[in-house]
Amino acid sequence: MPFEFRISHRICIFLTTVLLLLVSGCGHKQIPQTEGTLITAEKKELHPMDYTIQAGAFSVLENAIRLAESLERQGLNAYYFPHHSGLYKVRFGDFTSREAARSTAESLISAGIIDTYHIVGPEDYSRVKVEVYGPANLRKDIVKTAESYVGLPYRWGGSSPEDGFDCSGLTMSVYKLNGLNLPRSSKEQYASGNPVGLSNLEKGDLVFFKISKGKKVSHVGVYVGNGKFIHAPGKGKNIKIDSLSNNYYATRYIGARSYIL
Repeated sequence: MPFEFRISHRICIFLTTVLLLLVSGCGHKQIPQTEGTLITAEKKELHPMDYTIQAGAFSVLENAIRLAESLERQGLNAYYFPHHSGLYKVRFGDFTSREAARSTAESLISAGIIDTYHIVGPEDYSRVKVEVYGPANLRKDIVKTAESYVGLPYRWGGSSPEDGFDCSGLTMSVYKLNGLNLPRSSKEQYASGNPVGLSNLEKGDLVFFKISKGKKVSHVGVYVGNGKFIHAPGKGKNIKIDSLSNNYYATRYIGARSYIL
């Protein structure tokens, strides 16, 4: 075989190999699919809250819980919260217009379920401050809201431990009170956020754990900085602050999610 032919043949083989590698993706930078790395280029965003109904003004928390449970039985997603006045109030629903929220509220008054109400609009949430003050301000407000629940009983109307609704009732309430429509269950919350590594956690991110057998996600809390998180630990216990370095939680930690871009 002539020398020139052997050289040309080898060059063809080399070029063909390079082409196949490029086509198969080997010529592109691979994104490691590890916790804390976004697999997709586009980050996930939560739908902002529109119009919500606020009702009740209770000095006794149990009364606020009972109202939330009554609204849950009507198919409305309700949650209680400690108001800055020192009273406990309840919010529920996410309506596309003020008129729709008002119509529902008036129906509930006619049915004797609520007495008075106030409609909370999109402009009333901390989320709207992001454009002016940046995301750090929203993160600060989320932590402040979570801290206001510390010491309160672990209980939400319509909760279901099997679906992770109890602990996630806290995180859902905290986010909705700040204008972000976080899903109800811990599984949905885990799926709707953007992965963030343990060393990159920021205040307001959610941290997830595998507590129940056979379930990847069964517990969630709000990260508040310095390795601490606020969560609803279990029935008969109050909402509290715990450490991620606590052996019980450290061995069950499965990841974190961020919802603030």
